[in-house]
Amino acid sequence: MSIRRIVPNIQTSRTDESREFYSGFLGLQIGMDMGWIVSFGSEKNPTAQLSVITSDLTAPVHPDLTIEVDNLDELYAKAVQGDFEIVYPLTEEPWGVRRFFVRDPNGKVVNLMMHVQK
Repeated sequence: MSIRRIVPNIQTSRTDESREFYSGFLGLQIGMDMGWIVSFGSEKNPTAQLSVITSDLTAPVHPDLTIEVDNLDELYAKAVQGDFEIVYPLTEEPWGVRRFFVRDPNGKVVNLMMHVQK
């Protein structure tokens, strides 16, 4: 299992202002805009990303961090075996990702995910 990227998720109630700051001011490209989450990335360094999120569409909590991996099933089994707190169960989302949330030792919620290959 390897990590493909790590993305901080900034909780906000100011999506429009955030869009203007990160895209307009800093020049980041909008990679995804689902209304409740907007992801920004560097055109020259596509793994340099961050997201702003109002609230998660399907999960009960806001993830502080998203980590994309290449083998989610392996990582989920490791989390269960390690008795980590699963905050949101392994779920395939309608927007094309599989994910689960786990709480880290600092109390932060980490969204572990991978894109679904169709």
